[in-house]
Amino acid sequence: MTLQQLEYIVAVYRHKHFAKAAENCNVTQPTLSSMVQKLEDELSVKIFDRKTNPITVTPIGRVVVEQAWRTLLRARKIKETVEEEKHSLMGTFRVGILPTIAPYLIPRFLPQLMRKYPEMDIRVAEMKTEDIKRALRHDDIDAGILAQLDDMDDFNVTPLFFEQFFAYVAREDNLFKNKTIKTSDLTEEYLWLLDEGHCFRDQLVKFCHLKAANKSKKAYSLGSIETFMRIVESGKGVTFIPELATYQFNNHQMELVRPFAIPIPTREIIMLTGKSFIRRTIRDLLTEEIRNAVPKEMLQLRTAQIKV
Repeated sequence: MTLQQLEYIVAVYRHKHFAKAAENCNVTQPTLSSMVQKLEDELSVKIFDRKTNPITVTPIGRVVVEQAWRTLLRARKIKETVEEEKHSLMGTFRVGILPTIAPYLIPRFLPQLMRKYPEMDIRVAEMKTEDIKRALRHDDIDAGILAQLDDMDDFNVTPLFFEQFFAYVAREDNLFKNKTIKTSDLTEEYLWLLDEGHCFRDQLVKFCHLKAANKSKKAYSLGSIETFMRIVESGKGVTFIPELATYQFNNHQMELVRPFAIPIPTREIIMLTGKSFIRRTIRDLLTEEIRNAVPKEMLQLRTAQIKV
């Protein structure tokens, strides 16, 4: 029995498919299937029922997979402890990040980080807040980059920066003539909002007391900030954007940006890690690189801003 075999059965359990598990483990399917079969032969049990689609775990297999996961976790902690004692940047570091942060933050620091520290292996995945917290609890990621909320006492919080919200208003919209946006102004039907479950949406709906939120959901129930920006640029409605997005805008796009009237809703962006997190050297380096990559005025809460 090897750690590699344990990694393979955990991957099959998660993906419920041998080919997908093999792809995740960067091996061929025949190699993975052969190693899983050898482990089953060694233990004299069937871990997976291959007759079902998708593949399911047998009752005894579930016990084996659970113990395999615990063993892999302990082995990983040993490696991480050794690397941390050496202040090493080696090894894979997995980061979950909100989709409302990633397009605007990642290009500002990750390419430069990879050039400066080629030995680092940073894996980034976009996730919603609850998915990041769940992945941290299950040790599927090492850190999360997200907006701070009230229910994060179970984790370690590292502050990164503050980011205010802006409105993005179509030229044909009644609000385009306004220099600033008041929460009481937001009554239009064509208010493009992300789905429920995105903290970006939830924070704004709460702050603005948006009664128009349900109406807007009827108009477009799915989407991304980038999609809604294109709709607004085409002449319809209002959406909201994070501050970092505006640093990518051209002059034409900046004409559609409207700040909120005082107090200005602002979110604090943080790095979240588990209570038993070990690799502080990489975390501290990432924190420094991110803070150096954002405009200096965003490193602290500014006058007239209010955290939401």
